[in-house]
Amino acid sequence: MLFQISRNITELHSILEHKIASRLEQVHRLKYTYGSVKIEDIKIEQIVKGMRGMTTQLTETSMLDPEYGIRFRGLSIEECQSKLPKKYTQPYVEAMIWLLLTGEIPSESQVETMRKELASRSFLPMHTEEMLNSMPTSLHPMSQLSMGVLSLGHRSQFDKLYNSSIKKKAYWKPMLDDGLDLIAKIPKIAAIIYRNTYKDRIVRKPDSSADLAESFGRMLGWDDKNFYDLLKLYINIHCDHEAGNVSAHTTHVVGSALCDIFKSYSAGLNGLAGPLHGLANQECLGWLLNLKENVGDYPTDQAIADYVKKTLSSGNVIPGYGHAVLRIPDPRFIAQLKFAGQMLPNNALCNLVAQCYKVIPQVLKEQGKAKNPFPNVDAHSGALMYSFGLVENDFYTVLFGVSRAIGCSVNLVWDRALMFPLERPDGLTITTMSEVCKKK
Repeated sequence: MLFQISRNITELHSILEHKIASRLEQVHRLKYTYGSVKIEDIKIEQIVKGMRGMTTQLTETSMLDPEYGIRFRGLSIEECQSKLPKKYTQPYVEAMIWLLLTGEIPSESQVETMRKELASRSFLPMHTEEMLNSMPTSLHPMSQLSMGVLSLGHRSQFDKLYNSSIKKKAYWKPMLDDGLDLIAKIPKIAAIIYRNTYKDRIVRKPDSSADLAESFGRMLGWDDKNFYDLLKLYINIHCDHEAGNVSAHTTHVVGSALCDIFKSYSAGLNGLAGPLHGLANQECLGWLLNLKENVGDYPTDQAIADYVKKTLSSGNVIPGYGHAVLRIPDPRFIAQLKFAGQMLPNNALCNLVAQCYKVIPQVLKEQGKAKNPFPNVDAHSGALMYSFGLVENDFYTVLFGVSRAIGCSVNLVWDRALMFPLERPDGLTITTMSEVCKKK
């Protein structure tokens, strides 16, 4: 069976083929020339603490710098916002997809090519829509999203070609096709879930003349270019975050068994649905709304500080503050703070977020409660969505899932391009580990 390349993405294929050949050569050199070089030692503490701090993943798309924040293909959030082609105030999601795939800043023409390609793929198969429409509204939106993504698997080009004569070095081509399908279709799945669960079950069709974020916003029910810009901002800053987080790592592990992208990302979404991964912005919003209820719309700094101290003294943490790696305010938070200042200068909730940013780090420093007392991305995202009228906070993780589909898809394309093997680490029993300790 021959793989047919869409005319819209022949240039993208050509760019990727060149870059993949170069990267494969580098990987082979690392493997065969430097394969015995030790990166770091592994401590028992790391094993029993969820492998935190263990460097075990190869990823091309992003890297977290403790002093600068997340970098997408080497570019900071600020650089992405200034250099990527944009409409209104925010870069196109299509531009971010191109950047993550190729490592290059796209031209306006390349962004338009990607926009057309995704728009042409954005309609769902009938069986997926029928399945989503048959689900009870009491079923959690993330469960619906996972099943919706899984239902797309019958269209997988990777599955079809794997069972034919396609060679291993070409696996990335059908994986790219599937990845573009997933990225294009998941907004419609999310929109159906939103309209069915919270609204009138009427969903607009994807707008083939609009970019991905604007079409998504219209399907959700908004006619507001500022909301479309918010979606661009949200999707772009959440689209990737190295390879070790639960959703990205799960997608990678399942994909390493040569599952198609729909099975792999459906599994990743199930991880994202876990309270320790995808619910942080929901918890932040809840805390903010409680704060607002207690101190009012225009509190003094002291009133906020007192409420924070009360939260800490009761044994709780301040949601949205602190980060395992960062030692600065999260640049993704700063990007949202600036957006809120431009678009919602008189919004009480967003202004409360800004005031908290002035007050809370100092309280945390005084209390000695955090290595990094600064806000992370989750400290603002829920407040922005809420302020634009998207108040159903158990849907926020679905938005996260729409965004993270980009990074997970791109990483799977590169996993297959670099011919990474099945991930299969060894394990130890507690008894065996104890015996190792005795020998030391």
